[in-house]
Amino acid sequence: MAPNSLFAILLRSPWWASFAVAGLIVLVASTLLPAQYVVFGALGAVPITVVGCIAAWRQWNAPNSAQVEQALATALAQPWREFADTLERAWQAGGASVERLNHPHADFCLTQGARTTLVSARRWKAATHGIEPLRQLHAAMQAQGVASGAYIAAQGTVTDAAVEFANAHGLVLLQGPALAQLLRSVR
Repeated sequence: MAPNSLFAILLRSPWWASFAVAGLIVLVASTLLPAQYVVFGALGAVPITVVGCIAAWRQWNAPNSAQVEQALATALAQPWREFADTLERAWQAGGASVERLNHPHADFCLTQGARTTLVSARRWKAATHGIEPLRQLHAAMQAQGVASGAYIAAQGTVTDAAVEFANAHGLVLLQGPALAQLLRSVR
């Protein structure tokens, strides 16, 4: 899905925005269309309503800002070994088998079904996350023949160049609410 498509924008928006757009479509259809065609015009609101339901489900299960801050603060207070154990338990709770790697650029190898993902998490406390660790992770992925990778940033900022690199090479940046959701799944 394109990042700026209507559906993508509505998925990132509050759930009620989708229902407001769907209501607007029904209102316009009932106002502008002849009576025999109103139902067909109103059916255009169905996909928007489905997107609203998906957004509501995601937002219902998402941690609030206080929970995100608390989960990230807990992660930052942990030493590496404890943080790695927490990540491992979270991924195992999600159904993945986790292998710890002794690799300078990848810390975990996750396998879930036929999908394998390399994860770099060691720099989770860095103040700024630049492009170099992502390049190293991508090189490790290519060396091991793995198609997907994830980089964990619990604190600090990720540079624009790093975000662009991640998007271009299929790397997932786990930070903020997504990381907090993962860490909270352990409890």
